[in-house]
Amino acid sequence: MTHDGDTDHLEQNRRYWDDQAAAWHGPLARDHWSQVERRWGLWATPESQVSVLPSDLAGMRAIELGCGTAYVSAWLARAGAHPVGIDLSEQQLSTARAMQAEFGIDFPLVLGNAEKVPYEDDSFDLAISEYGASLWCDPYRWIPEAARLLAPGGRLVFMRYSPLFALCVGPEGSASTTLSRTQFGLTRLDGGNHVQFVLPHGETLRLLRSCGFVVEDLMEIQAPRPAERDYSEVSADWARQWPSEEIWKARLAG
Repeated sequence: MTHDGDTDHLEQNRRYWDDQAAAWHGPLARDHWSQVERRWGLWATPESQVSVLPSDLAGMRAIELGCGTAYVSAWLARAGAHPVGIDLSEQQLSTARAMQAEFGIDFPLVLGNAEKVPYEDDSFDLAISEYGASLWCDPYRWIPEAARLLAPGGRLVFMRYSPLFALCVGPEGSASTTLSRTQFGLTRLDGGNHVQFVLPHGETLRLLRSCGFVVEDLMEIQAPRPAERDYSEVSADWARQWPSEEIWKARLAG
């Protein structure tokens, strides 16, 4: 668990996305915005396979926590939801605004911190994060914040790296077949110029329950055969044998 005053990751991650990732992530935004079928994560897992989104999106108030270029919010808007995207990177939001203009889809984009969102309690029916707050924010802050933002019965869905992947990533930054760190105390992963967060399953479950969530599903994703590509952090061959990423679904009790 991180300390209450430990917020240095916010500035590190803002700089990372503004100064580095926006340069290469921006060109991918158009591909994501133009997708006919929604696909998730590293391995482009189709929505028809994992059912990340509720079937009754029409009219749903939704917030994307750590929206980046906001293509998930665009998917929600096309389905009739009323999304809001929040992100701490002005460069990422600039790309999102350009995509809104190009595709003719409009929804609020908020420059801010997903660990402290400027909306009232019970403002949303769905909170979602695909490698946004779910990876780049302190889970002991953003998950309670998601609970605060959701109305009773609201849904939380998020995708992140799996704990097993985090345990197998060595100093070179790629997953191997050897455990490279201990599971006890696994939370914060310092990458030099950025910070990521991955909790073990037991801690994630207890945190969600302590915030009033009922966990409905945990899906560990397997890379397809064939996969479109490998990544520097993980190969498709590795991710066909062990899960490199996972999807959590939870509902706020009440």
